[in-house]
Amino acid sequence: MLKIADRQFSSRLLLGTGKYPSFEIQKEAVSASESEILTFAVRRMNIFEESQPNFLEQLDLSRYTLLPNTAGAKTAEEAVRIAKLAKASGLCDMIKVEVIGCDRSLLPDPVETLKASEALLEEGFIVLPYTSDDVVLARKLEELGVHAIMPGASPIGSGQGIVNPLNLSFIIEQAKVPVIVDAGIGSPKDAAYAMELGADGVLLNTAVSGAKDPVQMAKAMKLAVEAGRLGYLAGRIPEKNYGIASSPEEGKLTI
Repeated sequence: MLKIADRQFSSRLLLGTGKYPSFEIQKEAVSASESEILTFAVRRMNIFEESQPNFLEQLDLSRYTLLPNTAGAKTAEEAVRIAKLAKASGLCDMIKVEVIGCDRSLLPDPVETLKASEALLEEGFIVLPYTSDDVVLARKLEELGVHAIMPGASPIGSGQGIVNPLNLSFIIEQAKVPVIVDAGIGSPKDAAYAMELGADGVLLNTAVSGAKDPVQMAKAMKLAVEAGRLGYLAGRIPEKNYGIASSPEEGKLTI
């Protein structure tokens, strides 16, 4: 089970809800993924309308935990304000802290992310910050008391996969809270690799919503996360420079 704060989840795949071709495809993809945590950008939704936002209307909300995010925030103050709006709507008290520091690369601002996370922890939120693959920053966020670390595999929506597995490994090795690889996943092999490195989960959006067949890709990502996790727990064989016979030498017949 994936445990975040006092909550437990069977699925280790967290799914974003943006950019789908239609609400029907979005609904089918969410179902195929078997994700239990869905994330969405608060700033792109009017959460205070009498009727729920369109994509939420398509879903049985009793089956999911919603993870609002602060996408669009450029400062800690903006992120905190967005998080409070989400909490006031009654959707969830978990928040994905996202403070972008570079408009071109969409990489997060480490200083503002730290400030926002600290402020939201003081407000009683369950805080999951999106960060770069900075090992020291991940440690400092954990020291603040965040409930999970969410390092990017590569820039948001780039589909480049894991560009720095060494740093991710260092973050995973030192963390005592869940590490959820977030951003840049492009294919099932990327998701499986993240899990093989020891990540506790994977959050992705564009890799599914932008696929030629989002529903099939959602299912593929589900299976990749499961396979990667099983592979990590099983323990892979060490890599060697030369081939080694797979059959034992002892007891061979001499011909």
